[in-house]
Amino acid sequence: MPERAVERLAEVAVSYSTRVRPGDLVVIESGPLAAPLVREIYRRVLEAGGYPLVHVALEETQEELLREGSDGQLQFVSPARREEIEAADVRIVLDAEENTRTLFAADPRRQALHKRARKPLGDRLFERSAAGELRWLVTLYPTHAAAQDAGMSLADYAEFVYRAGLLDEDDPVGAWRALGERLDHVAEWLGTKNELHVLADGTDLRLRVGGRRWVASRGFENFPDGEVFTGPVETSVEGTVRSSFPAAYQGRIVEEVELRFEGGEVVAVEAARGRDFLEEMLALDEGARRMGEFAFGMNEAITRFTLNTLFDEKIGGTMHFALGKSYPETGGVNNSALHWDLVCDLREGSEVFGDGELVYRDGRFLDGLF
Repeated sequence: MPERAVERLAEVAVSYSTRVRPGDLVVIESGPLAAPLVREIYRRVLEAGGYPLVHVALEETQEELLREGSDGQLQFVSPARREEIEAADVRIVLDAEENTRTLFAADPRRQALHKRARKPLGDRLFERSAAGELRWLVTLYPTHAAAQDAGMSLADYAEFVYRAGLLDEDDPVGAWRALGERLDHVAEWLGTKNELHVLADGTDLRLRVGGRRWVASRGFENFPDGEVFTGPVETSVEGTVRSSFPAAYQGRIVEEVELRFEGGEVVAVEAARGRDFLEEMLALDEGARRMGEFAFGMNEAITRFTLNTLFDEKIGGTMHFALGKSYPETGGVNNSALHWDLVCDLREGSEVFGDGELVYRDGRFLDGLF
């Protein structure tokens, strides 16, 4: 990633996305390939008066644990990790995978056991974030593995990442503030609707959203960002939905996913690839079979699929939904160790109705809403 791009990403991450203040404990988590960005974020945290704490993890250790660890070792959670989650003011996670298929051959049962054990950590992160006690950010440093997944050269992928984050703008922070205002307008309008009905290729889905809060994602927790999301009423989701793109989760890929919901719960599953893994994740706990998030992707600088949810769920003209845990700030109460996003392309042949009125067609809200 060019030096100028690293500097701009670090600047936005520290000064805008996480708003680091004097005295903040800032935990920075990354793999070794993102060292240039880690150093620049570290420097800027110091400039802001914060206290940076860096964790660099090796991908191979997770693979080794899942292959060789006992059940007890898979379920072990470090007390130091618990203390750190309670103490941190800011958490910045840099995705920089050397091999996105490191866990491809892992036993799904052992993956599920490992993930269930860490559910309390995830719950606490969500709780502290919703309460305004923790500011966090997930972003990405371009690697050959991520570029290969996207079907791009590393140079082209780095440019894609740069533009997706509006870092090519003269004033990236100003650009994000302007986009955030537009997203706020959409979120406020959606907050007046009680029921949504989505029609698209393979999808005929109804869900109630009345009484729930729509959140405009302005670049504060994901970067790049650009979506509006809510937590649907847990028992309200009815009908069928088909994902448009392959979905990656914990190093595994599922393709052509079709789900049927009744009473808010997944009652039938189809997938052209990865069905066994999908069903193992749906059996993770009671909440894994319910929809914890429903969202519209609205970042028009992201136009193509890359096999990375951080970008794909923000593609302008798409919707996505997450199986599993709700975000507390939406009013959603579904609880699960799982939060897995699946994306549906609405840019051709789609209609969305709000309380029976056509409000969205072929990837765009009507009447100049956005």
